[in-house]
Amino acid sequence: MNAVAKRDTIKAITTHYIDGAFVESHGREVMDMIRPTDAQVIARVTLADEEDTRRAIAAAKRAFVSFGRSTKEERQKILRRLHEAASARLGDLTAAMVGEYGGVVRFAGPIVQSGVDAFLAADKALEEMPLTRSWGKTTVTLEPVGVAGLITAWNANTLFICLKLASAVAAGCTVVIKPSELSSLQTRVLVEALHEARLPNGLLNVVTGLGNVVGAELVRNPDVAKISFTGSALVGEKIMRDGAESMKRVTLELGGKSPTILLDDAALDEGIPAALTMAFLNSGQACAAGSRLLVPKSQLDAVKRAIRDAMSAFTVGDPADPKIAVGPMVSQKQYDRVQSYIRKGIEEGAELLAGGEGHPEGLEAGYFVKPTVFVNVKNDMTIAQEEIFGPVLSVIAYDSEDEAIRIANDSRYGLHAAVIGTDLQRARRVASQVRAGRVVINGMRDDPQAPWGGFKYSGIGREYGRYGIEAFLETRAILES
Repeated sequence: MNAVAKRDTIKAITTHYIDGAFVESHGREVMDMIRPTDAQVIARVTLADEEDTRRAIAAAKRAFVSFGRSTKEERQKILRRLHEAASARLGDLTAAMVGEYGGVVRFAGPIVQSGVDAFLAADKALEEMPLTRSWGKTTVTLEPVGVAGLITAWNANTLFICLKLASAVAAGCTVVIKPSELSSLQTRVLVEALHEARLPNGLLNVVTGLGNVVGAELVRNPDVAKISFTGSALVGEKIMRDGAESMKRVTLELGGKSPTILLDDAALDEGIPAALTMAFLNSGQACAAGSRLLVPKSQLDAVKRAIRDAMSAFTVGDPADPKIAVGPMVSQKQYDRVQSYIRKGIEEGAELLAGGEGHPEGLEAGYFVKPTVFVNVKNDMTIAQEEIFGPVLSVIAYDSEDEAIRIANDSRYGLHAAVIGTDLQRARRVASQVRAGRVVINGMRDDPQAPWGGFKYSGIGREYGRYGIEAFLETRAILES
């Protein structure tokens, strides 16, 4: 599929945000931004290089001299200003996510709102956090780690940037943000909004470029004390290796292959739609997507019927239509990746219950995928072990509760999980045995003060609330004789 350019609609972005101002890029590489619904070029972005990144780091370093000594109250005022500034562009931020990324509006609206509200959540968490403890002649303080490099993913741009920025500001850090280059238009709207918060120059710097250029400079530069990264496990491993040379502190929010355990007392008319909603969350392009559904073997036929009946609600199409549940993949590359996994599932012998290869009828122009469900999947199959990042669900049968827990934990990942059942005490018991950073019971929910992060290859450290703020702090003890 070839991208098509319409010159009269193409926007040009040639600047980065450094030291409180939009400055022309030193980098000269230009990248086309392609709308995923129809493969048309809608913008051209000039990407940052190492020099742009070093300028941003230097600005953040200068700003840290004073901001690193700011009081809790001063940081809280800034967090509230950031919330006010971002809130003023809520509609524009949502529209940008729908238009550039293809996120369905029924998801984009709430996820952008969650990002904007991260500033208030950090304000609340900071208010309740003691930054100093004393006993006898000992005083322990929580100090900002320094300049923080924030590297974010393309599937929820506003959320990731706001969440990381809020935690860093609450801790007293200055930041250099490297958003995904695939989110350049969304990032521009957000940075324009945050510029109105009247931040101290150098506190917020944003350079859009490639991971192996801008990201690599952030990771190796000794003036950056902390990296907070959201993305793939493969890149997370490289950040750990390369960052070790300058003893970087790291928070890594990586991939997932999240299990949803359907207990044998679950009401299928409620449980199956809930499980499919978690599976196809953000068109399946979500690290928390419940891409493995574990069901009692004795109820497999009933589950298959319930899935067939429920699939009609998961319509594919124009992401701006509030009736649509699944939008396009972000790029041709991601479309091809998802197609390759669907083929792999068929080749490995899984039974195709819904969806399959190719575009949905009438949507051939964009990067649309058929929401796909495989049944009779074995947990050692590729589609059950690897993160697909698309609307593909693997249904795996189990014989006993213990086997369900074993299958749920038989993964290199441990980010998110779900348990569905009517006996709440039993559901809690099962949830407590799942090796995941977050487990929801009977449906997807969020709590902005609850920690977010994973076990195993799903990452290191936590975000959200006081847990996210603590990730940007160091502990210092002063002892008097």
